[in-house]
Amino acid sequence: MPAGIMMIYAALGVWTGLLFIALKKGHFWRVALFGVSLMLVLNVGYFVNGAPNAIAFFVGIYDVLDNLGVDGAPALATCPGNNCSVWGDVYQNHPSWGVAFYDRFANGPASRTNLLYGHIAFNSIVFVLMHIQLAKPGGGANASLHKLLGRVSFACLTLGTLCALVLASQHGPVTSYGGSLSTFGFVFMSLCVYGCAVKGVLAIKRGDHDEHRIWMIRFIGAMWGAFWLFRIMLFLLGPLLRNWDSAAILTCIWFSAPLGILIAEWMRKRYARGNTANAQPA
Repeated sequence: MPAGIMMIYAALGVWTGLLFIALKKGHFWRVALFGVSLMLVLNVGYFVNGAPNAIAFFVGIYDVLDNLGVDGAPALATCPGNNCSVWGDVYQNHPSWGVAFYDRFANGPASRTNLLYGHIAFNSIVFVLMHIQLAKPGGGANASLHKLLGRVSFACLTLGTLCALVLASQHGPVTSYGGSLSTFGFVFMSLCVYGCAVKGVLAIKRGDHDEHRIWMIRFIGAMWGAFWLFRIMLFLLGPLLRNWDSAAILTCIWFSAPLGILIAEWMRKRYARGNTANAQPA
């Protein structure tokens, strides 16, 4: 049993516990910090181990639940040499999107892999910086740093999004991703993420600090949706939708980012109501 996979499962268990505590107490900074740290662990693996090995590890996370109780399903597939997962001969079937994911970067052109590295690197930087921006708003002594980090973050987001869109434009022939539906879905995801960021930038250029903060919170929600909700939804939906090839991956592509925005908006309004109540005289 791969030790790395078990460590990821243990981390997800700890993270779930932190989330329940946060929902009870109303403080989510530990959940956010844990999520950022785990994101970095997964993403740095691409540069340390190479894309094919990192993808095999990623696919291995999903193998357990996707194979639970079945011996093959329409959404499962095999791969040559069983190299697309770190489980060795334990699992012969893997999520079909995972088989395609591995093949595209293990046997694809170097330019495709470089686009993946660019997308991962730039978006990882954005994921870290956006939390620093949220923790240190742009007023007072933080104004100059906030502005500088904002410009760096938006530049990295632009480059990371462009890499993602070029990769998505190549998905048409990949039936296990959902073909053209996955291409349009990733474009929609990118619009959710980048659109919120652009609205935030335009607001601050008008001098509207309140509107800027609202849109940047939505942007953070979209980023969390595109990264973490996407992966968690796929983890849960894979076993449920394994009788329909590409159904789980398409659902995650289309709905993860907007769901992230909705959750961020709910949290923003919840904090706003709490602050209003605390500001009222007893």
